[in-house]
Amino acid sequence: MTTHPDTIERPVIASRDTWLTARLALLEREKALSKAVDEVARLRRSLPWVRVDKTYAFETPDGRQTLADLFDGRPQLLIQHFMLGPGWPAGCPSCSFMADHLDGAAPHLAARGISLRVVSRAPLPEIQRFHQRMGWQFHWVSSFGSDFNTDFGVSFTPEAIAAGAVDYNYGRRPFGSTEAPGISVFQQDAGEIYHSYSCYGRGVEAMMGAYPLIDLTATGRNEAGLDYSMAWVRHHDRYPEDSGRLTPRMQAASPAATSAASPANTATATASGPDSTASAQPASGSCCHGRKT
Repeated sequence: MTTHPDTIERPVIASRDTWLTARLALLEREKALSKAVDEVARLRRSLPWVRVDKTYAFETPDGRQTLADLFDGRPQLLIQHFMLGPGWPAGCPSCSFMADHLDGAAPHLAARGISLRVVSRAPLPEIQRFHQRMGWQFHWVSSFGSDFNTDFGVSFTPEAIAAGAVDYNYGRRPFGSTEAPGISVFQQDAGEIYHSYSCYGRGVEAMMGAYPLIDLTATGRNEAGLDYSMAWVRHHDRYPEDSGRLTPRMQAASPAATSAASPANTATATASGPDSTASAQPASGSCCHGRKT
């Protein structure tokens, strides 16, 4: 796939019947994927729970609260581990991309017994400054001074970073930041709190609702030529006004130039198809979730 920002991949132009044949073949793959996703979700629900015995305290706009308080009377708690460390001037752009999806989801999650909280290690005043700038409404609390981030694998000491490897995403790997992205889920039952699930790396795409929509388009994510997979992401108030619009050079290019299939077209389509590993994949180890390490 072409990845230059001023170009798009030229499509093969075909008849409606030819398109429908290809679409029906893809539909079978999509149905199989949906069934596989359902099965993985079932296996996720069957994971054992781990009792949380440690008492964690968080600074919130409503004062000091425990992990139990964050449930807000509901049986389940979903936490975004947001990369905003002490002294950082702003939050991670990719974590912000995740957070941009939360305000609309929060009431629907609450209706299903799930309280939503965002947790960062920065002190509360630093969180509040960035929270206000971004215009978000979700509950964002500080774990500053507690072991919460470390215990759930999303904060590391500078010494560990310098040593060349940290424990992240269930393995030892190099990492370029003291903070990392993640999502954790907790359950409350009979007065006890349990940890049921955490995901990291590409797992956090569950909170990036724009990506599945981008994946529906002909150009898709188009990230293969970037320095890292999410290098295009900005804070939502930092995109230029004409962001994503066609340039004059793109408007002048004609898709009809490749209207017929050719060996070159076929090779390109194969290389960028759903089974290809050619496209860039978010790798752990950066503020932006995808820096190559």
